[in-house]
Amino acid sequence: MQVYLVGGAVRDQLLGHPYHEKDYVVVGATPEQLLAQGYQPVGKDFPVFLHPETKDEYALARTERKSGQGYHGFEFYTDISVTLEDDLIRRDLTINAIAMDDDGKIYDPYHGHEDLNNKILRHVSDAFAEDPLRVLRVARFAARYHQYGFTVAEETLALMQQLADSGELKALTPERVWKETSRALMERDADVYFETLRQCGALKVLFPEIDALFGIPQRPEYHPEIDCGIHTLMSLQQACRANYSLDVRFAVLVHDLGKALTPKDELPRHIMHEERGVQPVNDICDRLKVPTNTKQLSIAVCKEHLKSHQAFTLKAGTLWRLLQRLDVLRRPERVEAFIQACECDSRGRLGLEDRDYPQARYLTEAMQLVRSIKASDLPADVKGPDIGEMLIQKRIEALAELKHRHAQLNTSTI
Repeated sequence: MQVYLVGGAVRDQLLGHPYHEKDYVVVGATPEQLLAQGYQPVGKDFPVFLHPETKDEYALARTERKSGQGYHGFEFYTDISVTLEDDLIRRDLTINAIAMDDDGKIYDPYHGHEDLNNKILRHVSDAFAEDPLRVLRVARFAARYHQYGFTVAEETLALMQQLADSGELKALTPERVWKETSRALMERDADVYFETLRQCGALKVLFPEIDALFGIPQRPEYHPEIDCGIHTLMSLQQACRANYSLDVRFAVLVHDLGKALTPKDELPRHIMHEERGVQPVNDICDRLKVPTNTKQLSIAVCKEHLKSHQAFTLKAGTLWRLLQRLDVLRRPERVEAFIQACECDSRGRLGLEDRDYPQARYLTEAMQLVRSIKASDLPADVKGPDIGEMLIQKRIEALAELKHRHAQLNTSTI
């Protein structure tokens, strides 16, 4: 029995990129041998075991054969006769087909180390085209390693295009698409994931609402980058740059979907795009089974982001109702996430990436102000339904004072 460290741990160790998980492949062993040593079985389709102490994954070396459509359309074969080379050739990219033994010796039959040095994401074999999930994985790796200068090999991009054109991508389950996408969104250069999918034609298959934004013009005096799709990816870059949460990053990604639905005779203006965007945001969230909290923030950002930009001109009552719709009293973290997403939208414009967004401070102050006003602050003789009405009145009055103070401050600094 021989054990090798494989996949991401070897790749990232050679690259000097941080890694946490370790996966191992076991050659020349049977399930019974691993069970006898205390390994715990977890694999459903093929034998995978957890180490009794470290809980790292140990998989028996295997080969695979396409037997149906989609990610699950494979038959797997494990036997003591399966070699390390047999196991490695079924992997997606050459940089993921490198193994290391306990002594640190590298086994690289498919020249992955060379591709690491040359910053190339290249498929191991033509079997790459048998698994549609690999399109998303390559796009995610393109995002992860963009900081090191990695690019996708032309022949690999051609296979990804082939998969996008074949209809195989539609066989992917929503859970798999969301898992890969959510992981990609948390990379430092998440925008590269969507740009790579667009390059190979997969974006229009899996994310047609986002793909439709490219080529849609905006008013250059507000959006020097002009193109709605470019603005979307620039806004996402801002969310990555600030290391914001997954919820914020996804909300930024879908905040302008309504602009793809603007009537052509209204372009480059986008009147009512916030309202038009709600349905496509719902559609993409429902199709991918996006978590409820993520969906709720995304809809709020889509509907309300212009009000954030206009915060200083909103009347006190209007500002209160905005904060109320964001659930300010029960979910202050949602208001904070909303403000972050709107700031990314404002900065996701050509030449304006480092522009100050004072609305963020103003809205944060407004949130803290209304949350500080509690029923215990009211006169003792206020009872029943009057408590709620007076709380609203006090909060609106406090917001009016806040607006007045900011107006005076701005006047004094002119």
